Amino acid sequence: MTIATEFIALLERCASVAPLPRVRALHLPAVAAQATKDGEFCALELDDGSFGLTYLLLDDTFQRLLAAAPGLGLAGADPLVLARRYAESGPLARTLGFAAVNAISRCFFARVGYEPDWTTDSVAQLDPLPADHIGMIGLFPPLVARIVASGARLTVAELRADLAGEREGYRVTLDPADLAGCNKVISTSTLLLNDTLEPMLAACRSAGFFSLIGPGAGCLPDPLFARGISLIGGTWITDAAGFRDAMATGANWGRCARKYCIRASGYVGFEALLARLRT
Repeated sequence: MTIATEFIALLERCASVAPLPRVRALHLPAVAAQATKDGEFCALELDDGSFGLTYLLLDDTFQRLLAAAPGLGLAGADPLVLARRYAESGPLARTLGFAAVNAISRCFFARVGYEPDWTTDSVAQLDPLPADHIGMIGLFPPLVARIVASGARLTVAELRADLAGEREGYRVTLDPADLAGCNKVISTSTLLLNDTLEPMLAACRSAGFFSLIGPGAGCLPDPLFARGISLIGGTWITDAAGFRDAMATGANWGRCARKYCIRASGYVGFEALLARLRT
């Protein structure tokens, strides 16, 4: 099974135990936010207030969504039907499907009363040391200085050719094979959307620690932990009204959200959580 079909299979089991809320709305960033970090994500909202965030700038996805009817007529849709589109190959289908995967995952966690770790900094768990060779998948500019200052060696794997080359204290490469010697890796959750998770994990086969972080890491973590990922660091919307307003006006929505961490070593597991839902 692919990572997409595994996620969908878990969500189908959730839906078989308790009916899922319908889609309330698809929230796209306002024009004013399109040149900012807040403009890189959209959110699918369910009727129970669960939000699923996903990266929006894969190929021409954002332009196609803007050109479509407001909300794509998704209000009232079955989110599981939408989630199944994550297994398709087209970027628009995958983006909408992944937003639904994350929204249903959030709904499931709320229903079973699961609370992630709110206090642990998922980035700090990397704990770069001078003897480390850190791999970074997707350039995280705020983290680069911290890693370089630690004395660790840093190799960044990127898709953008304009970023490639030697930098002060680190190197940016377009070849994932250059990550083979890394013992710790931190990665953008966009790997889940652009279908590069499996090859990147293979490239990082020497890593004893692999973290997947970003607003899009809102899915059930079980298929990721089964593949050797150490932790995920995601984002949950905690102020629904404030988030809707921020998306509509182009304001920063970070104040309406809260970052969390789920570590493989302490996670109770899907089966235990599903048992709670049954009772």
